[in-house]
Amino acid sequence: MRHALKDANMRPEEIDYVNTHGTSTPIGDPQEVKAIQRLFGEHSYKLNISATKSMTGHLLGGAGAVEGVAAIMAVHTDTVPPTINHFTDDPEIDPKLNFTFNKAQQRTVNAALSNTFGFGGHNTSVIFRKHR
Repeated sequence: MRHALKDANMRPEEIDYVNTHGTSTPIGDPQEVKAIQRLFGEHSYKLNISATKSMTGHLLGGAGAVEGVAAIMAVHTDTVPPTINHFTDDPEIDPKLNFTFNKAQQRTVNAALSNTFGFGGHNTSVIFRKHR
């Protein structure tokens, strides 16, 4: 995520939405959220965060592409896709963060960061932003 921001010549405060890799695993999800909090600091609480895999399932090698499209559409439509089927909070994850649970949210999304890692050696963060 830090490298993506550097490559885009952006500050963490310029990101509005993070589409997590979010596979609902007890190790991966808390670690990804902790990395978001380390990088974004207090701005973490102003982000919308969601896991679109909750709607699509894990598409293995195709997951990053589909999630990239979701991030692009969030920027294009100013609509953050939800994390659906959330029933139980994980005690390892800060409940004050906005995980966009169960319903899409309208907000200005000037820039979105999408994470993908795992199967096949994928390990990347990409940023999509409105054209100025």
